[in-house]
Amino acid sequence: MSNWDSYFLDVCNVVAKNSKCLSRQIGAILVRDKRIISEGYNGPPQGVPHCGERWQCDDGLKKEWAVHTSYPIAASNVCPRQLLGYKSGEGLEWCIAGHAERNALISAAYNGIATKGATLYMDCGIPCTPCLVEIINAGITEIVVAKLTYYDKMAKWICDHSDLKVRTYVFG
Repeated sequence: MSNWDSYFLDVCNVVAKNSKCLSRQIGAILVRDKRIISEGYNGPPQGVPHCGERWQCDDGLKKEWAVHTSYPIAASNVCPRQLLGYKSGEGLEWCIAGHAERNALISAAYNGIATKGATLYMDCGIPCTPCLVEIINAGITEIVVAKLTYYDKMAKWICDHSDLKVRTYVFG
């Protein structure tokens, strides 16, 4: 590897491959002193069926489908929100996935690992507002993202008004 950022982005990409989300595969890792202390990917809570399986066991989702169309459910390996016609960021009440960055924080807590002073690496843009709140409150001092795009307007405001350092990967 040419540098640590390249290495950590590669790890994020590998972690993302474990995601069960049918919409986006995101990987996140927490790093302190150039050591990975936790990882997370987006997907449903432990033991909860992922969206490809929900069509068989989620009566609420079946009813919502019936409201949108009279066609039988044909695809089970497509994000339910996409099938229901929601755009990105809409219909979130039908999403059961926890975000990768949140899952990295939860994994650290579950394993008794302190996150204060850690850096969060992600293979996507800047996290959503609720995740940023948790990242800051968990004591993360820096996030390194693949691109400086904001999930929502409040996320930019939070970044601009906090001590959280935000940067993109540096290669070379």
